[in-house]
Amino acid sequence: MADFASYCDFCASRDTDDVDRAYHDTRYGFPIEDDGELFALLIMEINQAGLSWRTILNKEPNFRKAYDGFDIPTVAAYGEADRARLLADAGIIRNRLKVDAAIHNAGAILDLQREYGSFKAWLDAHHPLEKAAWVKLFKTRFKFVGGEIVGEFLMSSGYLKGAHTETCPIQKAVLEACPAWARSTEG
Repeated sequence: MADFASYCDFCASRDTDDVDRAYHDTRYGFPIEDDGELFALLIMEINQAGLSWRTILNKEPNFRKAYDGFDIPTVAAYGEADRARLLADAGIIRNRLKVDAAIHNAGAILDLQREYGSFKAWLDAHHPLEKAAWVKLFKTRFKFVGGEIVGEFLMSSGYLKGAHTETCPIQKAVLEACPAWARSTEG
């Protein structure tokens, strides 16, 4: 992507069935209502650290299978045998810190669901925040969540602006799909 000014420019140059283009055009920046899909995005963003997003997108089906469809209670209940299984799975990113974060974060989301009704309700209850405040908030609940991971997670799920350039044709669709608070919030 080094030859392009933005992810939007990069994706516009790809075929419509390219994994990056499909993600950009149909998922990136669009609001996510389902806690399981929010969890999936968080796990994928965490696993992207140090790697290309394309690598993660290509491995997404493997992540879904390895993490039981991103079923939050199931992942939260993982024990040592599951941890060992994940660390031996060549179809995903085999990094102990990232695997441990996925299990811990599933438990953290269960806590948020008990407290707020859903992970999404917790996000909504704290919106709008500046990125730095979001990062601080995430660090109180989750593991392996630095500024880049939190920022991309929030942009990818429609909580922070910046997923698309103003001239990107997908930007209009994202804004139309986002609640009014997201359209008016500065990232």
